[in-house]
Amino acid sequence: MSGDAPVAIVTGGSGGLPRGIASVLARSGCQVVLTARGQEALDRTARALATATGGQLAAITSDATDIESVRALAQAVQSRFGRIDILVNAAASSNAAANQIETADIAALMRDVDTKVGGYLRYIQAVLPAMKAAGSGCIVNIGGLTGRSSDTLSGLRNVAVSHFTKVVSDELGPVGIRVNAVHPGIVETPHLTELLVEMAHERGSTADAVREEFRADIPTRQILTPDEVGEAVAFLTTRAGASITGQSITVDGGYSRGIYL
Repeated sequence: MSGDAPVAIVTGGSGGLPRGIASVLARSGCQVVLTARGQEALDRTARALATATGGQLAAITSDATDIESVRALAQAVQSRFGRIDILVNAAASSNAAANQIETADIAALMRDVDTKVGGYLRYIQAVLPAMKAAGSGCIVNIGGLTGRSSDTLSGLRNVAVSHFTKVVSDELGPVGIRVNAVHPGIVETPHLTELLVEMAHERGSTADAVREEFRADIPTRQILTPDEVGEAVAFLTTRAGASITGQSITVDGGYSRGIYL
């Protein structure tokens, strides 16, 4: 891998959405390091993306809930490439907490928050020495629209992502590091397929029918692809996005109806 190309770490790297983000970054010329807990799945993803994009990808395991594992990842990337330019935080549990307050599993909810909110902060802490030494860097935190609704208790993790994104951007802006959050709407991933099947079963309907309901509620009438979210993330890492920091940006085809000033 070339030492001149920007190095981007994408967490949760074997998942559907992170895979799309990594694909766009690889096509844009970044050296991409995918990280997640399972080496086999990471290796498969890296090989597939390298073939599809012609880009340069590496796979290194880490656990978002373990600070020593996260630090080891950052050290391995720095030793191998000599730089860390971009961090895309996208690791998250897919097990949303339901809204039955009397029976809510608080421990499970906190594990969910620790994976996403705590994990994002751990990865940020780990890459800061390299970014500070370079005097530049770009961090993008992937949130979600549930932070703007009462659909699920797990939405609190996405509210937290927006909050700490702003806090961290205030602190790191003076040293040349930009930090933003991207909140995707409905994205075509394996998790969405599972959700559609589950909802169809609950409604006595079909997954295709539920999908059409979702599509009809999106002004563009299109469910996003992971690559479309990746394009927004990649823009934030470029010179064109150099003045954007501390922002929470929604990429959802107009699905959100709220107005935020």
